[in-house]
Amino acid sequence: MSALDLDLLQSWEGREETNEDVITLPQVQMLASTLDQDPEEYLDGAILPPLYHWLYFLQPTKFSDLAPDGHAKKGAFMPPVPFSSRMFAGARIDYLGDLRIGERVQRTSTIQAVRYTEGRSGPLVFVTVVHKISNENSVALVEEQDIAYRPKTTIRESASGPKTTMPDTDFRREICPNESLLFQFSALTFNSHRIHYDLPYARSEGYPALVVHGPLTAILLADLVTRKCNRPELSHFSFRARSPLYLGDQINLTGQRVESTVELTAFSAKGVASLNAKAVLR
Repeated sequence: MSALDLDLLQSWEGREETNEDVITLPQVQMLASTLDQDPEEYLDGAILPPLYHWLYFLQPTKFSDLAPDGHAKKGAFMPPVPFSSRMFAGARIDYLGDLRIGERVQRTSTIQAVRYTEGRSGPLVFVTVVHKISNENSVALVEEQDIAYRPKTTIRESASGPKTTMPDTDFRREICPNESLLFQFSALTFNSHRIHYDLPYARSEGYPALVVHGPLTAILLADLVTRKCNRPELSHFSFRARSPLYLGDQINLTGQRVESTVELTAFSAKGVASLNAKAVLR
């Protein structure tokens, strides 16, 4: 990438937009059902579960404004990165207060940084976006998202990364995502990225099978904390995606608690640590 192109992309730094929404109960109950929980456990006025804020502030992109991959065309809020493959590479979320079901909220989003690097699979552009979600009292949540873009690559036969012996952990859960799970999560998050439902397209991006959403895996790990630690409130949650997980994989979700911190990992069936996360309990 030329310096001129990078200068163009970095001119998006500081770009900001603000949106409003209401944390409605049906979306919470539908995601709880998708995670195989009893939806009736969630009521108006309750604290929003960890990471459920991803159900809100969804942008209603017109069909004619979608790029070939199913995402909104770049060049408006997100910079016009010329690479066609997009990944949600990681996030760091700080909970400064409580978001509650039923309240009206506002989100201010800012392009914090655009950077170019060379990874193991070739060139990458990372766009870091900061979201601040406020209720009527104050800013309740701050999230930094890392969105990665890369050129299309050849098909990878399996998830990359070093194989790891499954560690002894305080708790774990096994799950094998199927088409219904991926479909419901895509629908709930208004995500039309074709790597999650269009196998020929996923293969054209270098994937051997449909890809499990990184945010879905992160939510499953946060849900593991919720189930195993007596529904705690969090002060922090962060994750980093290291390699893809695929439809039909037997995913092992694990958690190791040390005082108020829970270290979390999603392992593929081949023992590859595919996503690492950390939850800090209040």
